[in-house]
Order: sequence, then structure tokens, then C-alpha cells
Amino acid sequence: MVEADRHANIEILTYTEVKDVEGKEGDFKVTLIKKPRYIIEDKCTGCATCAEYCPVLIPDPYNQELSTNKAVHIYFSIAVPLVSYIDENCLYLKEKKCRICEAVCENGAIDFSQQPEKMEIKVGAILLSPGFEPFDPGVKNEYGYGKMSNVVTSLDFERLLSATGPYEGEVKRPSDQKHPHKIAWIQCVGSRRVTEGDNSYCSAVCCTYTQKQVLLTKDHYPDVECTIFHNDIRSHGKDFETYYQRAADLPGVKFVRSYVSIGKEIPETENVTIRYSTPDEGVKEEEFDLVVLSIGINPPADHNELAEKFGIELNSHNFCKTNPVNPIETSCPGIFVSGAFQGPLDIPESVITASGAGSQCGEFLDYRRGKLTQERIYPPERDVSEEEPRVGVFVCHCGANIGRVVDVPSTVEYALTLPNVVYAQEQLFSCTTNSAKEIADIVKEKGLNRVVVAACSPRTLEPLFRDTVREAGINQYFLEMSNIREHNSWVHSMEKEESTQKAKDLIRMGTARACHLESLQEIDLPVNKTALVVGGGIAGMNCALSIARQGHDVYLLEKDKDLGGMARRIHSTLEGLDVQAYLRDLVQKIYQHPLIHVCLNSAITDAAGYIGNFVTRVKSDRGLMEIKHGAAVIATGADEYKPTEYLYDEDERVMTQLELEEQISEENEKLINAQTLVMIQCIGCRNEERNYCARVCCSQAIKNALKLKEMNPDMDIYVLFRDMRTYGLMEDYYREASENDVKFIRYEPDDKPEVEAVEGEGRPVLRMAVTDPILGQKLAVDADYLVLSAAVIPSEKSKEVSELFKVTLGPDGFFKEAHVKLRPVDFATEGVFLCGTAHYPKHISEAINQSYGAAGRAIALLSHDTVTVSGSVCEVDESKCMGCGACASACTYAAITLRDTRQGKKAEVNPVLCKGDGLCNAKCPTGAIRLKHFTDEEILSQIDAAIPSEEIIQKFDLAVGDV
Repeated sequence: MVEADRHANIEILTYTEVKDVEGKEGDFKVTLIKKPRYIIEDKCTGCATCAEYCPVLIPDPYNQELSTNKAVHIYFSIAVPLVSYIDENCLYLKEKKCRICEAVCENGAIDFSQQPEKMEIKVGAILLSPGFEPFDPGVKNEYGYGKMSNVVTSLDFERLLSATGPYEGEVKRPSDQKHPHKIAWIQCVGSRRVTEGDNSYCSAVCCTYTQKQVLLTKDHYPDVECTIFHNDIRSHGKDFETYYQRAADLPGVKFVRSYVSIGKEIPETENVTIRYSTPDEGVKEEEFDLVVLSIGINPPADHNELAEKFGIELNSHNFCKTNPVNPIETSCPGIFVSGAFQGPLDIPESVITASGAGSQCGEFLDYRRGKLTQERIYPPERDVSEEEPRVGVFVCHCGANIGRVVDVPSTVEYALTLPNVVYAQEQLFSCTTNSAKEIADIVKEKGLNRVVVAACSPRTLEPLFRDTVREAGINQYFLEMSNIREHNSWVHSMEKEESTQKAKDLIRMGTARACHLESLQEIDLPVNKTALVVGGGIAGMNCALSIARQGHDVYLLEKDKDLGGMARRIHSTLEGLDVQAYLRDLVQKIYQHPLIHVCLNSAITDAAGYIGNFVTRVKSDRGLMEIKHGAAVIATGADEYKPTEYLYDEDERVMTQLELEEQISEENEKLINAQTLVMIQCIGCRNEERNYCARVCCSQAIKNALKLKEMNPDMDIYVLFRDMRTYGLMEDYYREASENDVKFIRYEPDDKPEVEAVEGEGRPVLRMAVTDPILGQKLAVDADYLVLSAAVIPSEKSKEVSELFKVTLGPDGFFKEAHVKLRPVDFATEGVFLCGTAHYPKHISEAINQSYGAAGRAIALLSHDTVTVSGSVCEVDESKCMGCGACASACTYAAITLRDTRQGKKAEVNPVLCKGDGLCNAKCPTGAIRLKHFTDEEILSQIDAAIPSEEIIQKFDLAVGDV
């Protein structure tokens, strides 16, 4: 939010609604209504004095009404802008009384004369990201929500876990504010049901957020008992399976597979009972201190109004109706959609669609690129090289994240006693726009030349604070961050005195280092405007098209003799898309685009270079080529696991789902006229060798089962499964298969189905033996065909490509993104991006989403003439270098080479390739390599400051001179 607020080309209009939309693609006129805050935004500092004096207490909507707030307040602690608003509960707005806030506001920011403001803006494209509405279990009586005090929703519980929540991160029961010792979670509340008021689809996110809540609860209170009642556990996302196992393996955590009902509230304790069934003990009733309803995702509350205003269509579930071959397109040209308005999505998928929607808008408005943009202008940098260090320390409360554990005021007082510290203050949220401006203003006013921000992780917010320092007119590398949240308050939340002391220690160390920081300059590099896409499947082709449509040459490499990848073997999607027709059209568009250069039968022999300036050597049907490009996208796809179990490759009646789909498309009469067909799920995955869910197998089995039932309604089809993971809107097809008499039998991983080829009644059959969990007995099923839902596994080329482009593979062999939530299409290696099943198994629509997401990230680079790389790089002191090459062998980025000089071989660092990881620094036996911004002097000063001299003297009974 803060980054968007500070962007020169983004204007944020909060508390604003769309009234009307006119025009067509490329020329929309949008009428907005900005609602009155009754606060003058430019004058409000977010000091909250008005809220302090306001006499009206109301339930706080941000904290799920578990706590109270005032009629005038800031909606949440890091709101952008950090400005109060006055809601309809205000006594003056209701009864023309009070106006205390107006009297106490020193800045004169209260303005009760404000009226709704009408605005008209002209835009070429529109992106809809209205999010979703949480399911309200209060509309149904069966859960006791709103009637039983200790039945809460998962969103309520999320606020209970939050440091900025009603109990400052302590999990307490709403009824008596006591810590619960037994908590139950009930899954699928409002989802996967066809009863009135519920949703038939799966909300896709509930299983995993419940596991997160269980893990956080156990972190807070290791002794609490956690029980999760569920039907299927749908851990279908990347790394979700291991996350599920991590939660399930914790002591005191039980996953119980059962439908449940709320029993009663016990008057004496206000505990809640839950009735559920077990295979061994029948129906049980168990008492819990707190019950959490894992609620699902509803479309936005105003979905019909949205559809009418923007002229778009909705699907049967009232989410946005999208193009099956481009889920980011709506039914109205020029209007795009991202996030949960597409349908139930988790955070990584939402971020991917946001980036993809940016690329789609870029395609649409490419003719205007660069014509309306504003460049950020910074003040001239002040030369402070001859000045003594003047350090300013800013200590962040981070709401209650830090402030409820660390005594921030005493920490600020302590900071003022440190050498070279001339100014210190506390801030509620240092990362907000108001606070950042305050830091910049104080640096100028007090003549500071070093800044220490004691707050959260530099990993996420260091760029923001460096930018703040630049705005203050000093070099951005004069910033030091002390992490007193992740490294302190979060891990020592029960030890307030010790945590406060540690915060002081960390600030003392940070200040000591800040005094030795040097002014560094970043390097501007020209950007080659060409892109390279490795992989010619659906993801790679869509990515290449999106980049080319925005005016950039693209080289598309494909290792096979034809484009299409795995999609050449897929004939339809669960939703009914003709994949082969789509593929033919897509390939035609690729060959017809003048900026796309296709290289078939290609093999990469070498890849070198850096962001904006890569050189890749390729051997292909075009011969040997050297491709110079500014960005690369890895879309190498994935392979199908070839089973070694269940008579595969031994009996022609045993096949994989892809092979079954091919036979269905060929209308194999023997197959279509079969009496019985059995499918076994989770072949080759969710095991020790491949501990992940292959994501697509369940829906693929449903798709093929429905197709066979359509061709032969009398065929008996059995699906043997562990968890059916038809997440999101695919749940409806699972229900349809069940209604069409497809039989589903669950099996446990320690009691897998057994198969043997035998002579049946008048025909040879494949006899399955599987334990039915309901009957508790082994069943025998004689089948004409056995279909194995084989896992999606990493491409055999993944390791080779990862080494060439110096990008990382995860433990499962798929490519590892830079950050699972914040940067799901980026690599840690800058200028290289990722999409499709090379990232993780995904459906065609999901691969298309990510292909546009990768294109959007690539375009963000290619649309600039230059790119800036860090000044924190290594440099060599040739007088100390003995040319041993230890540094060059240690460098994973090939940034160091040995060159011949008159004095012999000497190491040389390419600052553009250097990532400042310091491995060479540590390896060098003579200390010839120095890492800027992490010099020995800077680091040793921190170490020396870790324990003050007087403490060492006292502890070890030393003389002052010894220290």
C-alpha cells in the first residue's frame, strides 16, 4: 500500500465509489463519488487526538466488532492515507450535538461542511479488483454464530491472533477473555453445500488458512488442543502439502474427517459441544472452549451493481464471467479482472493475476506508453563526507506488534544516550507515508547524516526507507535498520523486560554500524528491449504474445519439433474448452506475429549476462545463434510421471489419465463399451519421493469420468482417492460426477488399493481390492480398465536450465520463486521470470494467468531505457590479491574473473553481476576483497557494540586497559 501511495504515477482515491461508466475500450468516462470524511486530508496528521476525546463508542468493524472504536477513527493502523474519518455514528451528524473533535484538533482538520464530491476521469482501460465478501454464518442457525459467545469465524480468529487485534495478539475467548485450552475448527462453512444460503463451490483457501491458524495458535500456546473437522483436506498449492503435514504432526493437533453439527452451549462454562461421527466409536459429542468456523468466500456484496455499472457478465456463482482462454478478460472489451473476483483465489494466485492484468492493460494501452508518466525527482545529494556522524533514531511501535512487548518510550530515551545520536523519537508506524515524510523532514531540519530505523525486516521495507533517506537529500546507503520485530518482539512476546533490553542492544549495534557507513553509488545500465522465452507450451506462447504485442522482439525457444508442450495431449478442459482448437489458434498467432522469432528443436548451450543485458547461445533449427536480450522467462513446462506400480507397462488395460483422454478423443470402441473402469488417484505424488499434490489429477479424473458417462451411461466407474481436490468452482463437476453414479471410495496411504490380473466371470479382468472406510471391509471390484492419475513432475530440462540461468529449484524439483506471496513470478536472479507448470502443476487457466503475470513483470523491466543495480558490491585491493582464485570459485553469479597483470593474476569483480552475498569476502585468505556496505569495520563495530565495555569488565573482572 505504502509503495503504491508513494509512486509518482499512481493516484489513490480512498472512500470513493464508482457511480457510472460510459464509453468504450480506449475511451471510458468514469464518474466517481468521493464520500465526505469530514476530515481535511491535507491537514490531518493521524495523531488520533480526535478519537481520544470522542465520546461515542462503537463496535470496531476492522476488528470484527470484537472490540470498540470511536465514531471518529482511522480504519486500521497502517491505512493509506493515515487519515481519520467520521462515520455515521457521530453525534453531530445524527443530532447536531458535540463537535468535541473539532475543538481538540490542533491542525483544524475537522470539517463538518464537507459534501459528497463528484469527479469525472477519462481512462483507456479498467481493472476490477473488488475482492470478495466473507461468508456470514449468521444467516444460518445451525452453527450458533451470533448466539453462542464462543463460536467465532475464522476472520474473527485472525483478528484474535493479530498483534493489532482486540486482545493485542493474545487468543482469548470473547465470553470471558480467558485463554482457551481446547479449540475446534469446522471446515467448509458456507462452501461445498447446495442447501439454501450456502455455496456449492469450494472456497479454495480455507484448509490452508486453518492450518496457518493452528500453527500460530500452537506457537502462542503449545499446550492448547486443536481439532480440525473436515471432509477433504485441499492442500493443492505449492508447498501446501508439507505445510499440512507440519500442522498435522504437531502434538495435540487432530484432523478428524467428519461432518459435524453444533450441539449446545453449556451455561456454566459457555463451552460449546460438537457432535461428529467416527468410524470406530460411532457418533460422539465433545466439548470445546472455542469453536472457529472456517468460512468461505462470497462474491463482492455489490456484484450485481458492479456488473450493471461496468457492463460485464457474471457467472452462475456471481463471480465475474471470464474468457476461458484468458481469465483476465471480462465480457466487456477494455475491462479486466484480477484477484478473487475471478473466483476463489489465494494470495499468490491473486498477485499473479494482478501482474497479469497489468500486462493486459499494457497491451491495450501500449500506444500511450511513456506519454503520461512522471519521473520521481530527488533533491541534490548532500556531501557529508567531512562531517562527524549525526545519527537520528526512529523507533516504530508497529501498532502493537512491537509496542505491546517493547517499552518504546524508554528505548527512545536510551537511544538518545548513545554516541553520535543527536535525535530520537518514536513512531506508530514508520512505514506509513506520513511517518516517512516526517523522517525526511527531520533529517533536513536537524542536519542528520545517518538514519537508524528500529522496526521490522529490512527484507521488505529497506527499499522504502532508503527512498525516504534519498528524499531527505543524503545518500540512501546512510540508512541502517534494526529489526526489533521479527528478531525480538515476535520471538520474545512473553518476556517484555528482556525484549526491551534486546531492542536497546540492537539499536546500539545498529547505531555503531551507522557511524561507519559510506556513501555508495548505484549503477545505471542500459536495457536491451528484447525478451527470451524458454518453453513453447501454452504458458510460454501466451507470455511471448503479450510481450510482443507491447512492441518488443521475443525469441521463443522450444526443445521439441512443434509448439504446444503437454497441451498437445489434452483435448478438453473440465469446463469444456476445446484445447486442440485453442492450441491451433494460439500457434497460428505466434507464427503470424512479426516480433516473435520461433526456434524449434532448440538447446541452450550457454547463458550469461545480467539484468537488462543477457546473452544466450542456442542451437536450434535456425542453426547456432547468439541472442542478446534484456529479460528471460522460464516456461519449460512439466512432464507426466510414468508409473512403476499397478501393472503399468505390463498390461495394456492399465493407462494414465492422459492416455485415457487420448483414447476417449479417438472414440476407442472397446474402451467406451467397457463394463467397469477404475481410477486410482495420487500415483507418484503425496509420498516420500514427491511430497506434493499434483493439483490437476482430481479434476482430470472427474473430467474423463464425466466424458465416459456421457458416451456410455451404463459404465460403472470407480474413483479410489485420498482427498478429492476439486477446489474452487470445479467442485460443481465433482458433485455432477457423483450424481451421475460415479462411485468414490476413499483409501488411506497406509492401506493402498491392490491390483491383480485374474480371470473373471467370462472375461479377463483387473481385480481391485480396496478397503471401504464406511463399511470397514475390503471390497473387490473387477474392472476392464485401470486408469492411474499420474503425478505431474518437473521437466527433465529443469536442472539444466536452472544452472544456465542461475535460478533456484525447490526441494520438489520445480523452480523456486523469489517470494511465494509477494513475488510469485520472479526469481531471486533479477531479470529472469517464471510461469506455467515449470513453477508448479496447474490448470490451463492458471498457467495462462501466470503467463500474463510473467509478461507483466518482464515489461516492467523492458519498458525502461535503463535499470539500476545495487551499489553494495565487492571490490578488490590488487595489492593484497595473490590470484589464488578462491573467490572466483565461491561466486555463484560468475561475477569474479582472474585477469593477467604485470604482477600476476588478479581477481576482478564485475559490479553488475555481483549480488553482494559476501561469499568471496569470506573465502579470500588475504582479505583482498571488500564488500561495500558490509565492510569489516562496519560489522566489527556492531560486534563490539553488542556488549558494552563496562559489561565485559564487570563480567570478566578485567582492567579497563585490557578491554
